[in-house]
Amino acid sequence: MRFDTHAHLDDRAFDADREELLQNLPLQGIGLLMNPGCSFETSCAASDLSKRFDYIYAAVGSHPDSADEVDETVIDKYRAMCSNNPKIRAIGEIGLDYHYEDVPREIQQKAFRMQMALARELDLPVIVHEREAHADGMAIVEEFPEVTGVFHCYSGAANMAQWLVKRGWYIGSTGVITFKNARKAIEVAASIPHDRIVIETDCPYMAPVPYRGKRNDPSMLCKMAEKIAEILNISSEEAENLTFENGKRLYRIH
Repeated sequence: MRFDTHAHLDDRAFDADREELLQNLPLQGIGLLMNPGCSFETSCAASDLSKRFDYIYAAVGSHPDSADEVDETVIDKYRAMCSNNPKIRAIGEIGLDYHYEDVPREIQQKAFRMQMALARELDLPVIVHEREAHADGMAIVEEFPEVTGVFHCYSGAANMAQWLVKRGWYIGSTGVITFKNARKAIEVAASIPHDRIVIETDCPYMAPVPYRGKRNDPSMLCKMAEKIAEILNISSEEAENLTFENGKRLYRIH
């Protein structure tokens, strides 16, 4: 069985066939799935999905692109959602994204800190999105030493990944690891302890080879497991079991 530790099944890309897909995923080897929110609206959708399907868990939070919605009212709503739904197992997807800077950096940083503080208060892991903001991202992580979780779709260098795992973090590998130009992602996976690697689709984005360019979905997670197996010199079944157990430990699913 496989654990897709990051999927956006509430995305509009699945509107036409969402129900059929969700019914079939357990038959395709998906044993567990984490669906994080990217805004208050999508966090509500993620929570609803987790209530409807036994194998789906949720996270609530505002992505850097939605950081301007984060205030004390929204934090109170996230706090209440976590209290009312035991299948919400993380705060996320939160963090920093300086690639487009649709939201000013100072607003992103404030929202990141507020949501890290919420995770600390609730003793929950976080799902961090960090893109082209390594220095500021690590500085905020250092402000909250009690908070750990996963850097999803990790895009940093191996030495930064090693710094994170020493502090209790996990590293998420997506379909990018199967791309021809994935040298850095492969170096990261090879350089960190095996018990800190999780795999994810981040669907509907970043479909792995040989599906690149198509809509991604959790059924394609097997390609990430196969690549991890190749990097670690283990069987695909061992890679699936390893990352499944790592995901359960990350999100405290027993």
